Amino acid sequence: MFSTLELTLLLLGAAVIGVVAFRMMHLPPMLGYLVVGILIGPHGIGLADNSKSMHTLAEFGVVFLMFSIGLEFSLPKLSAMRRTVFGLGMAQVLLTIASAMLLGWAASALLPQFFDISWTASFALGGAFAMSSTAIVSKLLTERLELETEHGRRVIGILLFQDLAVVPLLILVPALAKPGTDLVATLSWATLKAIFVLVLLLWSGHRLIRGWFGIVAKRRSQELFMLNLLLVTLGAAWITERAGLSMALGAFVAGMLISETEYRHQVEEDIKPFRDVLLGLFFITVGMLLNLRVVIEQWWLVLLLLTAGVLLKFALIASLAKLLGATTGVALRTGLWLAQAGEFGFVLLNQAGGLQMADTLLIQTILASMVLSMLAAPFILAKSDVLVMKLSRNEWMMQSLALTQIAARTMSTQKHVIIAGFGRSGQNLARLLEEEKIAYHALDLDPDRVREARAAGSNVSYGDAARRESLVAAGIHRAAALVVSYADTPSALKVLHFAHELAPNLPVIIRSHDDSDMDKLRASGATEVVPEAMEGSLMLASHALVALGVPLRRVVHRVQAARDERYASLRGYFYGADDALADVRHHYVRLHSVTLSEGAVAVGRTLESLQLAELGAEITMVRRGNARMEAVPSSTLQSGDVVVLRGTGEAVARAEERLLR
Repeated sequence: MFSTLELTLLLLGAAVIGVVAFRMMHLPPMLGYLVVGILIGPHGIGLADNSKSMHTLAEFGVVFLMFSIGLEFSLPKLSAMRRTVFGLGMAQVLLTIASAMLLGWAASALLPQFFDISWTASFALGGAFAMSSTAIVSKLLTERLELETEHGRRVIGILLFQDLAVVPLLILVPALAKPGTDLVATLSWATLKAIFVLVLLLWSGHRLIRGWFGIVAKRRSQELFMLNLLLVTLGAAWITERAGLSMALGAFVAGMLISETEYRHQVEEDIKPFRDVLLGLFFITVGMLLNLRVVIEQWWLVLLLLTAGVLLKFALIASLAKLLGATTGVALRTGLWLAQAGEFGFVLLNQAGGLQMADTLLIQTILASMVLSMLAAPFILAKSDVLVMKLSRNEWMMQSLALTQIAARTMSTQKHVIIAGFGRSGQNLARLLEEEKIAYHALDLDPDRVREARAAGSNVSYGDAARRESLVAAGIHRAAALVVSYADTPSALKVLHFAHELAPNLPVIIRSHDDSDMDKLRASGATEVVPEAMEGSLMLASHALVALGVPLRRVVHRVQAARDERYASLRGYFYGADDALADVRHHYVRLHSVTLSEGAVAVGRTLESLQLAELGAEITMVRRGNARMEAVPSSTLQSGDVVVLRGTGEAVARAEERLLR
């Protein structure tokens, strides 16, 4: 069999090939991981076994994913979700188990030659069936920017309760399999432990996290910051695991506590590499569970369980969501997102199999149907909007009505400005446009903001500017310009895609946090990109210059010149220790000074001959003694010169190596 290193290389190689292949087919990467697991697993060509150590390592992928999800929440937000978690979530788990027990009884009564399922086995299988995939659903919600939507909040609430429900289910199943256990005492003790641990984490963690992270950050060591982050995440996961809860729940709580600190964004960037790599390994181990021989031999039963399971779970969750106040569209989306099986379901299923509560073949068949439901999930969710429109005439009517209302409000408008997002920046832009008698129409996804702004007379409608239909309804073919007023590059890229497709010549102005995505946005068709950090620097400089007596006309000229050259002279800055903690993304443009020693390769060569542009870097200036020289291509470098490089962190490092070695 393979050594640990050989197995690691096998998994990495197979994962890379699988993800590249699925990316080329424009399919979700997680499908590539699942297919790789099926092919190389014990039921495929048998190159890798589904070992316990591999499962343990893969589980950390879910741990880091839940930590990332926790960063999107906070204690007040979780408190506001308690009705969803303990209302909708509890109802979903209990009714799913009850439905499974009823179906098990009916199958045993009507088809005794095929099924002989006791009520205890039905309970265990129902518990497994009640779980949904935290890993798949959370990852897709994050990628599609739907965590904060109405259905996204309901989905996360139900998933949180499912994680909590695993604990009593893992206690109940073996207790039911072995009568005589003091069930009430066991459950009571487990509940007390769970409450104590969660209260301890939330109460003490809330007090300690900010202070402790402040102490670590002041040491100004990126390595120490990263080690501390791993310690906090895995430490919280260990505490909840020792209390009988899931590791993922502890990681979620840790992320939620850090979300209320100023370190949230830095932490989010640091955790991504661990999360994505380990999550890929998790999906591979899920794929290894699929027994292709069972699927082929029992195809009709697998297909029946797959279809019936997904449809029943979808109908049950959608009905509960509708009953508890969701609109038809939100209820249907919630059901679609949670219709597949989940990773904790495999734990419960394996437990039932180990206790011999059901026939081995039945367990294998159910497991195969669960894995296939997870494989089908990305395809179903990719078509969720289309499915909801077809299933709900009311939803179709509401969407059509919303688009019709937008179209009716803009139908008589010509040469207007479409404002995507009506937050503070969008509203300030609207006021200035009104003062100049320029028509505008804004689109925003916050119903409260839209209602209040419309009541005050603003031309704003509820709509998603990242949808083709919304832009058409807003009159993009008649518009004079489109302004994306929020700083969200993934969403802005969607808007640009549809804007370029519908009105190729329409000027599109995009807001961004800084210059990190300027090139990407311009390459996608943005006419102008306005980086907040640079505009703030220009305003700060202009006020300072005026205060120092520089004529206003000259200041305005300098500011306009910087804008005309698209901030080229302002891009990049010298990084310090604080920047190492605040931002370590290597695609940021930075400045870096390199002193040429006597033996440096670049000494005696011209700037042009160094060909640094092919590395993605450039020389912005050369300092010789006390004099600053412009970077003329024909200039020859001398020993002792200080060369100022500009480029991304990686490009600058390569350029420095070429200069010195």
